[in-house]
Amino acid sequence: MEITLAQLTSQLHGNLLGGDGTTVVTGVAGIESVSEGEVTFVMHSGLLSTAEASPALAIIAPPDITCSAKPLLIVDDPRSAFAQTMRCFDWRVKPSAGIDTTARVAASAVVHDRAYLGPYVVVGEGAVIGADCTLHPHAVIGDHVELGAGSVIYPQVTIYPRCTIGCRVIIHAGVSIGADGHGYQPSSVGWQKIPHLGTVVIEDDVEIGANTTIDRATSGKTVIGRGTKIDNLVMIAHNVQIGADCMILGQAGISGSCRIDDHAIIAGQAGLRDHVHIGAHATIVGQAGITKDVPAGMTVSGYPAQNHREELKFEAALRRVPSLLDAVKQLKLQIAELEARVNKEK
Repeated sequence: MEITLAQLTSQLHGNLLGGDGTTVVTGVAGIESVSEGEVTFVMHSGLLSTAEASPALAIIAPPDITCSAKPLLIVDDPRSAFAQTMRCFDWRVKPSAGIDTTARVAASAVVHDRAYLGPYVVVGEGAVIGADCTLHPHAVIGDHVELGAGSVIYPQVTIYPRCTIGCRVIIHAGVSIGADGHGYQPSSVGWQKIPHLGTVVIEDDVEIGANTTIDRATSGKTVIGRGTKIDNLVMIAHNVQIGADCMILGQAGISGSCRIDDHAIIAGQAGLRDHVHIGAHATIVGQAGITKDVPAGMTVSGYPAQNHREELKFEAALRRVPSLLDAVKQLKLQIAELEARVNKEK
């Protein structure tokens, strides 16, 4: 895509300070990797000198920066403008509609004319593939799966039977949706498997990172709410209910029947025991261990997790333990010396 500085400024609803508006922008990159002809961005004036020293053609900057050795594209939110600029230069091309000759589509499946099915895609009996869907090579769509319009399924994704995927959902490589949860009943002959006859519902505008697993419900539904974003390598167990616009980061583990309300954030490597409730807008700090419910709006950390401020105090005190032990040793020596002196005087 060819775009000039003036055209880019217009698209970003910003103001161009300096430079020639007819200059063609060749790309966009961060300060560390920007090349000649590309634009970069800064969030504050402390980074301006670094951006000016780079080969960047121009700098996307906030309104409080008014002067620079390079042309400035002044916008209210440089980070959002940077993301919008990246979309202008997105090199990824959506495949044209059609079904590759190596794809296997069941006779009873319904595939929209505007969908694309790549090499070795498998679509099961009774499945429905919506308009403008893109299924990349080796994706497996089970029997009676519904895939909403505009969704993108990357290679090696497996969606087990009778799951429902909303519109504009992005599912990255290696994701498994709808596998049985880890449910067993002890008996005299060993662990007896509990059948998982429920389903998984992924609502509209969800994105699921590579190699994440979302288990089907024992009965009922495992639900991922509208607009929620899930990172790579996340484990979501059976019957979990996740609300709208949540953020679940890499290697988080969510045990069975947890409920996570809207706009909650679960940071990387956090672990939730089964049946806990995370309130709306709550934040779980990375590597936290959640053993009980977290109220709405609270930030918690540590193991077992507690209010983040209290956890910080605890960690600060814990770091002082070695010096406190040294002090106790010194006090013991001093006491022993005093006792020896007193005994000698007696």
